[in-house]
Amino acid sequence: MDFQAGILQDGSPMESLEKQLICPICLEMFSKPVVILPCQHNLCRKCANDVFQAANPYWQSRGSLISGGRFRCPSCRHEVLLDRHGVYGLQRNLLVENIIDIYKQECSSRPLKKGEHPMCKEHEDERINIYCVTCEVPTCSMCKVFGAHKDCEVAPLQTIFQGQKTELNNCISMLVAGNDRIQTIISQLEDSCQSTEENSEAAKRELCARFDALAALLEEKKAELLQRISQEQADKTAFIQSLICQYKEQLEKSSRLVETAIQAAEETGGAAFLMGTGTKPALLSLPRIVEASKGGRLDKIEQGYESMDAFSVSLDHLTEAVHALDFDPAEEDEEYFDGEEEEVEG
Repeated sequence: MDFQAGILQDGSPMESLEKQLICPICLEMFSKPVVILPCQHNLCRKCANDVFQAANPYWQSRGSLISGGRFRCPSCRHEVLLDRHGVYGLQRNLLVENIIDIYKQECSSRPLKKGEHPMCKEHEDERINIYCVTCEVPTCSMCKVFGAHKDCEVAPLQTIFQGQKTELNNCISMLVAGNDRIQTIISQLEDSCQSTEENSEAAKRELCARFDALAALLEEKKAELLQRISQEQADKTAFIQSLICQYKEQLEKSSRLVETAIQAAEETGGAAFLMGTGTKPALLSLPRIVEASKGGRLDKIEQGYESMDAFSVSLDHLTEAVHALDFDPAEEDEEYFDGEEEEVEG
């Protein structure tokens, strides 16, 4: 890997080194393991495998019977031939991996530049490098020796930083755990809300079914009672109609007898009237007329026969029962309330 020229040309060796450690595929710093191609260029093994798979879509695995494959280096287009092991047959570049480790360690421990490090406002050339525990503010060494914090208790800035950072991380962990618990409670409440809606719908369906059954029973009973009233109506009406027919027949016979009696009464001859030999009807009809004049012996209806008061129904008790309808308390609710009363008494 030719990174010495880049270091010499650039004023910042670390920045130049970082440019040399960039993978040409993912444009990120090489990730372990790093493989070296026959053309001496380097790739992340994952990136090399992606290029190889794209160039050899039918290659399956290292244990495949396919002899191998080929792809071109993304930096110089040199053709790279691989055996049946694929990119796993390429040699790892341990030197580059070690350089990456050293670079990362150097970056983590490298001090900030003068422009990057906060400076003291009272002493412009002094960096803020200590922490005033008394005033709870960062300050510089000059402020501790000659300045406003000379009588205060101080501590190393890095120590306070690490302590507060650890405390902050602990608080973050506690907040995250608390958020998880809150989310769990929210999920439980949402499940309870959904269960409440489902149980309410089931209770509504059951209530409607019970009332529908009660309404059907009332309709059946109403039809039965109406049928009994209709039967009684038919019986009484039939009896009254039969009486009407009988009285009409009697009226018709009585009318004919009246005509006969009138004709007999118009006879002037005594012998002819008594013997019935004249032009007028004979006296033989007289007994029948006399019998008819005494009145018929037909049946009569009793007073109040047409009344239907016997079929009146009182629904007051049912009305009161309907008004008194309510939900039965569940057993667990009763036990719950009993427990509360015991606790209150205790």
